[in-house]
Amino acid sequence: MKQVKAALFDFDGVIVDTEPIYDVFWNGASVRYRIGIDNFADVIKGTTLPDIIEKYFSDRPTEEVSKLINESVKYEANMPLPAMPGSIEFLRLLKANGVRIGLVTSSDRAKIKRATAMLRLENLFDTIVTADRITRGKPDPMCYLLAASDLKLSPADCLVFEDSLNGIQSALSAGMRVIALSTTNPADILKNKVYRVIPDFRNINFEHYLEWSE
Repeated sequence: MKQVKAALFDFDGVIVDTEPIYDVFWNGASVRYRIGIDNFADVIKGTTLPDIIEKYFSDRPTEEVSKLINESVKYEANMPLPAMPGSIEFLRLLKANGVRIGLVTSSDRAKIKRATAMLRLENLFDTIVTADRITRGKPDPMCYLLAASDLKLSPADCLVFEDSLNGIQSALSAGMRVIALSTTNPADILKNKVYRVIPDFRNINFEHYLEWSE
């Protein structure tokens, strides 16, 4: 039988149900900092904080940028991290069946360290790629290519679980198959972009994973 693909997971909107929590902060920031973009939180989903600063705040005074960064860091340090339904169980199921697992996120190392402790995810991931390890964030494929390199695998041997359009584009550009979660975008928007769309990990078993890996 063909080798089962490695599993690469985005974090927010995939393992944890935090996108609505981020929406509150970033849509509020859009108003406070007069960004002038409707649904700003949707536009930046999946991207790193440095990329957001460079694209939308590069013309702002240093003091204003520092204030935004401090607000973001403080918000992340105190935000809840509710698990996406079935996500932790699915991770453990894959691990128990010998699947190599990677975490590929636009969040920084500090947040993921806190999250792995809170959710008891220690020793589940064979590689972790955070914003601190890359210079080009999603939708650039750098993060997913780095994860494949860490695992010494071809991108074609990696199955990605993503929710944001930026994250999906990143994985597709890396040459990987994508299973999309309709937690952030409606299934109708996702279905023509990815291999499969699922609502969350409830009722997903290892046979599903084997089918997606073929």
